[in-house]
Amino acid sequence: MSRSRTIAETPAHRAIAIWLLIVAGLVFAMVLVGGATRLTDSGLSITEWKPVTGAIPPLSAEAWEEEFEKYRQIPEYTEINRGMSLTEFKSIYFWEWGHRLLGRLIGLAFLVPFMWFLLKRQVERHRLPRLAGLFILGGSQGALGWYMVMSGLVTRVDVSQYRLAAHLGLAVLIYGALFWTALDYLRGTWGIAKPNKSHRGFAIGVLVLGALIFDQMMAGAFVAGLNAGFIYNTWPLMDGQMIPHGLFAIEPWYLNFFENHLAVQFFHRMEAYAVLVGGFALWFYGRQLDVSVRAAKASNMLLAIIGLQVVLGIWTLLAVVPLSLGLLHQAGAVMTFSAAVYLAHLMWARSA
Repeated sequence: MSRSRTIAETPAHRAIAIWLLIVAGLVFAMVLVGGATRLTDSGLSITEWKPVTGAIPPLSAEAWEEEFEKYRQIPEYTEINRGMSLTEFKSIYFWEWGHRLLGRLIGLAFLVPFMWFLLKRQVERHRLPRLAGLFILGGSQGALGWYMVMSGLVTRVDVSQYRLAAHLGLAVLIYGALFWTALDYLRGTWGIAKPNKSHRGFAIGVLVLGALIFDQMMAGAFVAGLNAGFIYNTWPLMDGQMIPHGLFAIEPWYLNFFENHLAVQFFHRMEAYAVLVGGFALWFYGRQLDVSVRAAKASNMLLAIIGLQVVLGIWTLLAVVPLSLGLLHQAGAVMTFSAAVYLAHLMWARSA
């Protein structure tokens, strides 16, 4: 294939790339709305899963009272929100309803153009399985979201932090897959290639840092799931110490990483430092190599976003996680992951 006419330069592939980027943007928004739903304690306000009819909110006073009565039966109301007014219930209801509605819109935003591109024969056969797989993953995300909500309807006053992390993790993976595939169409690549020997260490470092960023996002999900960001709101000390007592107060020891409020926040902090050090080390290593100008700029961008995200995380903690800063911090996490995916694509994507 000549350089003057790559796959990315055909109108059909540009259109597919734009479509995938739009869907990825909607998933980005979905992550933020999900974060707002969590921070406003709205996730349990809708106690049923109705994939079709649930798209319509209550339209009468009787319908609102019926929904409110369902909410009054769960532990979150009886133990936390007893006495809540209907007006207050509506405010949390609409956060969760908006979150679910956006999920439905994402499904349509993917499916309708996908069918159009198929009918126009603009999707090559070897690309079809990945695109179909993305749609299947999106559908499974809705089921996983309901599985998460179910954990807070019977005996808990909140959803399981494990299921919350799984729900966020799948959303981030779907976002990353959409972004990567859009880059494939834009850059005329498909599949994975081995970097040349001189760049292989740098390319592997990009993958390691990307995995660390993803793990840090999952640690943040456990912080959110346990409301651990609302305690120990000082920095750099935590409970007056650099390494606080009680990190392994729960037995068996490994549960502290997931159920100990103090430990969950502490290790989230430590992993943030690890991401910052890793980002700087990767940037410095890349400067010693003859990487492409585009990869060098992407490395600069990744380090800058990591630095901003660390500052934003500290600010959010000191401010005791207001909604605006909490959402900015979550957006920063997705942007950091996006920068890592972009750099990884530059280093690992194979020319088609």
